[in-house]
Amino acid sequence: MLKDMLYITAGGFLTIKDRVQKELNALENRGKITKEDSKAFIDKLYERARAEHNENMEYFKEVVNELNLASKDDIARVEKKLDEILKKMKS
Repeated sequence: MLKDMLYITAGGFLTIKDRVQKELNALENRGKITKEDSKAFIDKLYERARAEHNENMEYFKEVVNELNLASKDDIARVEKKLDEILKKMKS
């Protein structure tokens, strides 16, 4: 579920980025802004997106931690222990 939310967010960002880039290109072609202004705007957009992504990741980590969900490492340890127990039972 969390992974799906991240994919949806990323997809939304890419859609917005494409629309913004298209509009910036149109403004460049009409001479309303320079290529440098366009690049600076896109760079700023990426930086804000990265910051937002980092904040979201921290939030998701807190939620997962509060829910006390098992991590991949936790599951791997349990599987290993279970394998050891099953081997002992067979011998």
